[in-house]
Amino acid sequence: MDLTPLDVRYQEFPTAFRGYQKEAVRAYLAQVAEAMEALIRENEALREKLRALEEESARLKEAEGELKRAVVAAERIARELKAQAEREAELIRKEAMAAKEQVLREAAEELRRLREEAERARRDKALFLSQFRALLQGYLDSLGRLEEK
Repeated sequence: MDLTPLDVRYQEFPTAFRGYQKEAVRAYLAQVAEAMEALIRENEALREKLRALEEESARLKEAEGELKRAVVAAERIARELKAQAEREAELIRKEAMAAKEQVLREAAEELRRLREEAERARRDKALFLSQFRALLQGYLDSLGRLEEK
């Protein structure tokens, strides 16, 4: 049975011999009606508050879901960036090793060339000295023959 404050406020009771005082009953019913109205208002306010909280809860759950998706995406991107950085580091390391090997090959080739050039210079010097010695010896021999005459 749904009673409204108006039902309570205007409720009529049958009268009997030596029954209740009508004014006292009406005053009490007015108080009960006012209390009911206050409770109904409070109930409605609580329902509105509950609805607002449920909406807020739904919004927060949605935001939580979005945040979880963002975290998952950020973790995936971080893994991809790390993997890419590792690939790039490996590529740079390989390029550096190749460059080092190239420099070492070029240095070894230059060292070989310089050693050959130094050896050639020693041979040329030895040849020059022997030819110069022979030339000087030839002049000395010529001088000696000239002195003997």
